[in-house]
Amino acid sequence: MQIIDWVIIFVYFLIAIVIGLIYSKRAGGSTENFFLSGRKLTWWLAGLSMVATTFAADTPLAVTELVGQNGIAGNWLWWNMLIGGMLTVFFFARLWRRAEILTDVEFLELRYSGKSAAFLRGFKSIYMGIFMNTIIMGWVNLAMIKILIGMFPEYVSSENAIYYVGACMLFTAFYSAISGLWGVAVNDAFQFILAMGGCIILAVIVVNSPEIGGISGMQAKLPDWALKFTPEITSGEGETSAGGILALTVSSFLAFVGLQWWASWYPGAEPGGGGYVAQRMMSAKDEKNSLFATLFFQVAHYALRPWPWILIGLSSLILYPELSQADKGLGFVKAMNDFLPPGLKGLLLAAFFAAYMSTIATHLNWGTSYFINDFYRRFISNDKSEKHYVVVSRLMTIVFMFLSVIVTTQMTSISGVWSFLIECGAGLGLVLILRWFWWRVNAIGEIVATVTPFVVYGILYFGDFGVKFPETLFIIVPVTTVAWIITVYITKPTDYAKLESFYRRVHPGGFGWKKISDTLPDVKSDTGYYLLIINWIAGIIMAYAFLFGIGKIILGSPLEGFIFIAVGILCGLIIRRNFAITGWN
Repeated sequence: MQIIDWVIIFVYFLIAIVIGLIYSKRAGGSTENFFLSGRKLTWWLAGLSMVATTFAADTPLAVTELVGQNGIAGNWLWWNMLIGGMLTVFFFARLWRRAEILTDVEFLELRYSGKSAAFLRGFKSIYMGIFMNTIIMGWVNLAMIKILIGMFPEYVSSENAIYYVGACMLFTAFYSAISGLWGVAVNDAFQFILAMGGCIILAVIVVNSPEIGGISGMQAKLPDWALKFTPEITSGEGETSAGGILALTVSSFLAFVGLQWWASWYPGAEPGGGGYVAQRMMSAKDEKNSLFATLFFQVAHYALRPWPWILIGLSSLILYPELSQADKGLGFVKAMNDFLPPGLKGLLLAAFFAAYMSTIATHLNWGTSYFINDFYRRFISNDKSEKHYVVVSRLMTIVFMFLSVIVTTQMTSISGVWSFLIECGAGLGLVLILRWFWWRVNAIGEIVATVTPFVVYGILYFGDFGVKFPETLFIIVPVTTVAWIITVYITKPTDYAKLESFYRRVHPGGFGWKKISDTLPDVKSDTGYYLLIINWIAGIIMAYAFLFGIGKIILGSPLEGFIFIAVGILCGLIIRRNFAITGWN
């Protein structure tokens, strides 16, 4: 690190704080301004904010690790979630915006009635806003610690790294507290451009280095398995080949592609939308901007963003063959150290700070919104002024920052956390989808769907039945589904008055609401669901076509690549035509 590197990092932090100060006045007026930017975000700003949030400090390392262990095809562990993401785009984005609520947890008392609804809202505000949120931030902090140790081994160690990360968190919490979602979203856009630009520069430099020899040199030095876009499917138990790729069994592949995307809750990829993705949809100017923001997010997240990380992951297989399977992700940090000249090294480090801070800022604002709106104002103090709630929100942003630092000090590893989250949310996803489109779903049913996966997971784990992830999904999902469906039929349904008020506000339409809609002839229900299904399928094909097309072009197969791109464009035109039919153009 030279003086120019430190200057670049200083300028980055200066810009971030200036943006926070500029938007501080807008955030102070009300909690709607603080948590939803006054519902005035354009589609591109809301979409960029979603993409930036899912681009954390650990993301490039995680993709590098997946590629290092399983080749390009290893990314199907998260590429499968696109299917559920596109479902959110066309079926749920407009409904979230139409609901006119502050958080997705508030939705529970908009949709359900009685003490069970109040209990579920209070429970989720604490469980999601504090427990899960601080764990996720701790996860991101651990990744940043790994980066700092790798970049500055002479200064940063496992013993003192938490102080450096804590200082960075304090800075992030400060601008998040003063500027609310306005400052977070604008900073997200700036931080994403910086982070993505830095990763592209690193990929270009590494791939064109003498050690790699360009794309052709990289392909010549890599085994065939590393360059495959789709996983090897076996009928056995999944054996490790000589090349090192973990071949997926048919059951494993079906679990990822057939179950995970709709059945399991996972942060940032919730079936039906939720969390900070729902927050951005609800902060959009209108339903149209909400839908377009989410569509942009899905395409950018899955099709545009991964390739610089994938190229560095492939290069690290050549450059650092000595790295163990568990340490493959460190290839990204080692490439930064080994190939970046002064100036660019500071830019890349600033890019990692940007990726880290965009995620932390969102989680601080989002988690605080749950605590303030769905616990503090709902159950403790509901008669204060808006300025009071903004002041408490700013205070709690700092408090949650300190809590996440404490949690980080107690964490030693993030391995297996993602599979644990998927398993413990398996089966809940169907409730999150159907509660919008079937009047019979009630709060007790959602409570059962929330608790049952934990129970079944515990039985499978402590019972040592020999069933491993992802095959566990074939047990957890059906048991959870049967449990909550039985529950909604044997328990009292949501009060009719609540169902009527919900339908008047959201009017989702569909046969699942026929019992209610037939009694409300004055309410104009949504129609054209066949067009939404066509758009959903076209959106999935479009994003995957762009993903594969860009990859093929980069890896030296332009004809195949342009064919994929053409298919993606055709799907985009189909979606545009259907928008015109429904009056969305």
